[in-house]
Amino acid sequence: MTQLSGIAASDGIAIAKAYRFVQPDLTFTKTTVQDIEAEQQRLAAALAKAEQELVAIQQQTVEKFSAEEAAIFEAHLLVLKDPELIGPIKQKMADEAVNAEYALHDVSTMFVTLFESMDDEYMSARASDIKDVTNRILAHLLGVHIPNPSHINEQVIIVANDLTPSETAQLDRNFVLGFITDIGGRTSHSAIMARSLEIPAVVGAGTATSTIQDGDLLIVDGLSGQVIVNPTADVMAEYEEKAQNYRTQQAEWSTLVNEQTLSKDGVHVELAANIGSPSDLDSVLRHGAEGIGLYRTEFLYMGRENLPSEEEQFSAYKTVIEGMNGRPVVIRTLDIGGDKHLPYLPLQEEMNPFLGHRAIRLCLDQQELFRTQLRALLRASVYGSLKIMFPMIATIREFRDAKAILLEEQEKLVSSGIAVSSDIEIGMMVEIPATAVMADIFAKEVDFFSIGTNDLIQYTMAADRMNEKVAYLYQPYNPAILRLIQMVIEAAHKEQKWVGMCGEMAGDELAVPLLLGLGLDEFSMSATSILKTRSLLKQLSVSEMQALAAEALQLATAEEVIEKVKQAVK
Repeated sequence: MTQLSGIAASDGIAIAKAYRFVQPDLTFTKTTVQDIEAEQQRLAAALAKAEQELVAIQQQTVEKFSAEEAAIFEAHLLVLKDPELIGPIKQKMADEAVNAEYALHDVSTMFVTLFESMDDEYMSARASDIKDVTNRILAHLLGVHIPNPSHINEQVIIVANDLTPSETAQLDRNFVLGFITDIGGRTSHSAIMARSLEIPAVVGAGTATSTIQDGDLLIVDGLSGQVIVNPTADVMAEYEEKAQNYRTQQAEWSTLVNEQTLSKDGVHVELAANIGSPSDLDSVLRHGAEGIGLYRTEFLYMGRENLPSEEEQFSAYKTVIEGMNGRPVVIRTLDIGGDKHLPYLPLQEEMNPFLGHRAIRLCLDQQELFRTQLRALLRASVYGSLKIMFPMIATIREFRDAKAILLEEQEKLVSSGIAVSSDIEIGMMVEIPATAVMADIFAKEVDFFSIGTNDLIQYTMAADRMNEKVAYLYQPYNPAILRLIQMVIEAAHKEQKWVGMCGEMAGDELAVPLLLGLGLDEFSMSATSILKTRSLLKQLSVSEMQALAAEALQLATAEEVIEKVKQAVK
């Protein structure tokens, strides 16, 4: 039995065998081949296996999603059978007496380089298809497996160095019971998605991929951050009991699902959910959310080969807005950049992408992309209570420009006879310290603020939240962060505007008492945190928490704040 420690990123306990999501080593050596016919047969076998695999994946995708989603695999099958690609590979093997791996790599690289050099979107996509297909053939030639989380069809726990947002979005929680990563923190996108999927996760476990083998029996304790590899019978029994106790606690929280969120002294605050797609709606309603405080629209753009159309976006937004039955839905416009990339939207390499050409900066620069999304949002607004917010706003000019484009598109739609709601609120995220400092100016022009603490903390502390070496500086309870939050809330309330928080801090049980005391109006979090937070808020008095927050603001360190909160809410 081996034990690993990491960061508890998503509550719950999972027990299942390991599925290593680690990209295989596809390196090979060029060799001279004596038996060309046998080598040609090796290639034919690899091609047949690749075709069989792609047909199966295509069918699974049709059943699980749609024929449209499966179209990419039809393109891959065409590449696999393309005589203009396969013919030269076979010819090179025969002419130069080289192994199949070398011939495959040499010929495919030539085609990829050719297509990538063409200034044509179709040809660029073809280059990507060739890379994917030839990697699959090469893996079969080398006898190694290329993992794909979307095609898992048995209950497992994923073990990876890290998971990209698009990879995490493909996980099927019917089969993926939890995951472990070597790197990351509570605010990494993989952790956020784990909470959306309601699966236990431990991140930043360091040596998970080098310690755990495929098929090892694992226990993932998303409550404490512990991972047990091949547990003893006694440890298994202990964790099965712990898992049952957690399920009992969840059942107790579930009795609050239809209740309003009231403090001990009867003050109402709104508990909303953060979501990434319309498929999250069921979880939002099941956990009793009073609204959606953040719809991360970028996931609609990810894990695909091209931009979503206006109609496709309209359908997704309409589903969410209509599904909330009049409850407020805050939708954030596209936030791409940083660690979120689109393969079909090449962005220039940047030294520091988190501080670069991303989010509203990208949208104001590529306006047709932005306008398409805004039109879809405006058209969907008539189906419920829509609030639109812009991310990564640093200056009042950016907010004004973004709002002006929105109002232009609204006027065009209305002029053409398309219905648009007359009471859409337009707000912005506060995630840049300069914005928090100038909150009194912004508050005069916005309808609401939503504080994005994930970025606000890392920018204020000058500490990359994905970097374990400076993780100690990611301090939600640092008095500097609390003071910025206080500035934003006071500035908004002075103008009779409301303030939400959609960063992970909103669902943190140590932060909730402070945020209640500071006057936060809306707490938006992973759906799975809502009932636990509602239960906590029922035990807290606003007047007492105001006194606690006032004391915390005068302390010197995050550690002092944590101790003060623990003493106050024992």
